[in-house]
Amino acid sequence: MAKCEVCGKGAHFGCNVSHSHRRTNHMWKSNIKRVTCNVNGTHQKMYVCTSCLRSGKVERA
Repeated sequence: MAKCEVCGKGAHFGCNVSHSHRRTNHMWKSNIKRVTCNVNGTHQKMYVCTSCLRSGKVERA
């Protein structure tokens, strides 16, 4: 579910590195919102990241 339907941005994986250089696994989730959009003249609910909303790639209904 945590994936943008416009650009495909999803979760990122990596390691948290402490001051003593101990590494633990970590997952960063994208800022995904469920919004109502105009798709081919109809209203449709989609999961869209906020960077796509701000850049105008999606027309909100």
